[in-house]
Amino acid sequence: MTHSIHDVGHRPANSWTGLLSLGLMLAVVCLGFCPQSAFSADKEKGQQISRVIAKEMTAAQKDLQAQQWADALKNLDAAEAKSGLTPFDQKTIAYFKGFANVKLGNLKAAQASFEKSLATGAASAEDKASITRTLFGIAASTNQFQKTIDYGKEMSDAGSATPNDLAIIAQSYFQLKDCKSAGAWVDKAVAASRKAGEAPKENLFLFKLQCASDAGDNAAMVPVLNELIRLNNKSTYWNTLLRIERQEERDDHNTLMLYRVMYDTGAMTVGSDYIEMAQLLGDAALPAEAQTVLEKAINGGLIKEEQKERTNRLLNSFKTRADADKKGQAQLNAEATKNPAGELDVKLGEVYYGFGDYQNAVTAINRGLQKGQIKHQDEAYVYLGRSQVALKNTAEAKKAFVGLKSVPNISPRVLRLWELYAETLGR
Repeated sequence: MTHSIHDVGHRPANSWTGLLSLGLMLAVVCLGFCPQSAFSADKEKGQQISRVIAKEMTAAQKDLQAQQWADALKNLDAAEAKSGLTPFDQKTIAYFKGFANVKLGNLKAAQASFEKSLATGAASAEDKASITRTLFGIAASTNQFQKTIDYGKEMSDAGSATPNDLAIIAQSYFQLKDCKSAGAWVDKAVAASRKAGEAPKENLFLFKLQCASDAGDNAAMVPVLNELIRLNNKSTYWNTLLRIERQEERDDHNTLMLYRVMYDTGAMTVGSDYIEMAQLLGDAALPAEAQTVLEKAINGGLIKEEQKERTNRLLNSFKTRADADKKGQAQLNAEATKNPAGELDVKLGEVYYGFGDYQNAVTAINRGLQKGQIKHQDEAYVYLGRSQVALKNTAEAKKAFVGLKSVPNISPRVLRLWELYAETLGR
């Protein structure tokens, strides 16, 4: 069974929201090359508008400065109709027309004008870079994915592309259903963001996640989900990740470990998971914790009508066993204290945890770890870490989870997930 990200609402946005807005695109148009500065900038390079269109161009420039866009276009059309225009004349007229059309929201006409301006070959290197960026913005905002890619690659090759530009290129490939290229540009955008000291955009990882999901490739989804969890620690990503990991797990001991991660990250969303976790806890002689898990599911309205009879029967059984554990705590404590091995201390700590007595859980488990001779060291470190989390001792909790690395023969999957959990603590 594969897991689609559609099931948990992770599908990437089909619009450019979060990557490019029209307002940003308009700002790009005026980046270092605006009508009011065009004449003076080019004069410094020895290029000037021909006298034959001086009157029309002066009027057009005044219209642009006064934000009279339609009037500017009339004067520019008049200039364009004159004969004997130089390439520089043609480049400037086309650029001004593009600028005016952007302001009027006529992006198709603006694009044609800017492309014509470039085609004259009269644009300086600086002007060409500015116009290319403008065309990139227009293409992106009008969903011309291939043109967005083409202009974006020009900027990338020139070294002027920002992390956001690279993200837009990645999204363009994604929209064209070219997952291989989308993934490559996602990696470039993520690397550029981190180099700039910025957090990568969530959408970038969603492109790769959707591609892997559509291909039914759970193995490819796992590392992307890990990155998303590191980025924002959303329980929905934990849910998808843990369902994939649990699907591959066959050992009950390790399955319960995965359920603990799912429970602690708020990623457990269906009643059947709570029921199975509670049963595994009961099998592990932890009825108080099993009781807590079931009560959370019941109080959260997650138990279906057809599950209620069985759930209540289990709950009553766990309550009876938990009461017996409560009465026997003092005796278990005495036996554990005297025993030279740490197994009973750890079990006592797990019992304390189930009753919400986290400080005593920490004391008992630490004592057991110091003694050694523990059957399931992985559980000892996990319950020590969970107890410290409950006590809001984040640094100590992380230290406890680090201890899992020293456990012989620990499941690599279990180790990886608890390490990921530990990374998110304190955020």
